[in-house]
Amino acid sequence: MFVILTSLISCSQTKDEKPVKVKSLKEAFEKDFYIGVALNGRIIDQSDSASLSLVKREFNSITAENIMKSSIIHPQRDSFNFELADKFVALGKNNGMHVHGHTLIWHSQLSPWFATIEDSLEFKDATEKHIKDLALHFKGVVDSWDVVNEALNEDGTLRNSIFLEKMGDEYLSLAFKWTSEVDPNAKLFYNDYNMTNPDKRQGAIRMIKKIQEKGIKVDGVGMQGHWHLDYPSLEEIEESILEYSKLGVQVAITELDISVLPNPWDLEGAEISQNFENSEEMNPYTKGLPDSIQTKLANRYKDIFKIFLKHRDKISRVTFWGVNDGQSWLNGFPIRGRTNYPLLFDRELKPKPAYYGIIGLKEKLDQLQTTN
Repeated sequence: MFVILTSLISCSQTKDEKPVKVKSLKEAFEKDFYIGVALNGRIIDQSDSASLSLVKREFNSITAENIMKSSIIHPQRDSFNFELADKFVALGKNNGMHVHGHTLIWHSQLSPWFATIEDSLEFKDATEKHIKDLALHFKGVVDSWDVVNEALNEDGTLRNSIFLEKMGDEYLSLAFKWTSEVDPNAKLFYNDYNMTNPDKRQGAIRMIKKIQEKGIKVDGVGMQGHWHLDYPSLEEIEESILEYSKLGVQVAITELDISVLPNPWDLEGAEISQNFENSEEMNPYTKGLPDSIQTKLANRYKDIFKIFLKHRDKISRVTFWGVNDGQSWLNGFPIRGRTNYPLLFDRELKPKPAYYGIIGLKEKLDQLQTTN
């Protein structure tokens, strides 16, 4: 029985408390959607055995945080580095997990050799080869791909990336076409941050419709969940899930973390090129997270998961961007050297009140369905 979950939701768990015995995340939500997590290189190569054990226990979907980005997996035009990526795939398959590839096309963390190609036709051919070589290598073992990542500006227009400069907007449809030609069974996603922003949302919808009108498949939209305690609003999150699902595609929450720290200049989303100066005002919780903020975080996660569960028929996967607070990229973005607490597990790999909160929510909903 899980009768003491409600008290855990509303209070902070101290270091001396032993967590109650509850279902794992993957067991709790197994009938709803995949529960995924992004893995860093130390987990993939098994040098971080404690985090690896937690991943195996709690999650049934994995995403490579960095090692499948072109700068790492395709460092030279004529050579690939598949070592860590192959270990990542093997980890997933050996543990019955959904394996998600991230990412085939992205303007950031791009291999430098792309920029050395001056001729547009040569650039197009090289991009096609890059996509097809990766899709072929992982055919049948990568279940889904972020084919294109972060191609939009905040106003919904196309980002002026090297791909747009060299290939025009055709690069978007071609990327999906080339991937599906090689691996027609893989689920193909467009992934971006601030996808709850109405202007950006409409731009994404226009872009995907344009690809679909060419008869090219897009299986899903990835909504990066780099969110905060007070925004985006729950209404914006829900409306976005509904609007994207009208395209006839799956919705995935792809990079979920909730920052508890002040947001400099009210910066939204995850434009990784932006960084700001550190200060005590911007980094207030270096000695630990106050109980009041811990409770706000737990309630925020619970409110968001209510929406996810309400629309479970539209959502295929919810992926947390990191295993524990200490590994989160938000400790270094948008201000380096901060101490953030955005995930479900603390720096000692212990589940936080937010963890118990969403499992408790699921338990209550299941009980209501049983009695009705």
